[in-house]
Parts: sequence; C-alpha cells; structure tokens
Amino acid sequence: MSTPKTSITVETQVKATIEKVWDSWTNSKHITQWNQASPDWHTPYAENDLRIGGLFKSTMAAKDGSMSFDFWGTYTNVIPHRMIEYTMGDDRKAKIIFEEKGSEVKVIETFEAEGENSIELQRAGWQAILDSFKKHTESL
Repeated sequence: MSTPKTSITVETQVKATIEKVWDSWTNSKHITQWNQASPDWHTPYAENDLRIGGLFKSTMAAKDGSMSFDFWGTYTNVIPHRMIEYTMGDDRKAKIIFEEKGSEVKVIETFEAEGENSIELQRAGWQAILDSFKKHTESL
C-alpha cells in the first residue's frame, strides 16, 4: 500500500476576463513571460498541447546559465475556462481551477508535493510563480 502524497494549494485573484486568464495560462508565448519564481530565473522555452493526452513542457533556467531543468507532463482532464488536470513527469498530480468572480478570476492550483524540498519551500515557489502569472496577465 502506498503512502498518500501531501497536497499543496496556492491561489490568486486575477483582475482580468476568464478568456484573458485562460489564454495567458495556456499559450506558450505567455508561459515564457510569467513562468518563474524569481527575477533571476526565466523560461526560455515552452510548448503546450492542451488536450487530454496532450503533453506540455517548459524549460526553466537560471538567467546566469548555471542551472536549468525541464518541467513536463501529460494532461488528464481539460475543461476550457474551468479546469485543467495533469500528471507531471514524476507521476505527481496537479489540478488548476479557474473561477469567475465578477470582473476577476480566482485561480486555485493544487499539486502533490515532491519529497526533496520542504512543503514550505514548494508552497512558496509555486505561489511565487502564480504571483508572476497574475502580474503578467493583469499587464496585458
């Protein structure tokens, strides 16, 4: 019997239409603009095949060239403008819910923690990326 994985949830409220939020979240040209946890990192490459069974991949890299890694996975459920579920390359699961709230969209992201970094560090990193997404999307 396997041990249940710890889930972590991060969220934000974006002042934009659901169409703009969805496009910013799913379009590779936007993903490369917001997918970083700090100013010294960036995403020079992203591809996204947003459909059940489709693959996504983004390369996250330190701007000084000292380190990079690919973040990838497979979509398991996609409901346009409402929800995305996927399995990461290491078999962890994630779910993103998009809730329209008047002129804003609440984005709720839940993911299974990995065992290498602390829960607090993972939560802070994913929240920083979500905050970067909010800032980028609201600037469009």
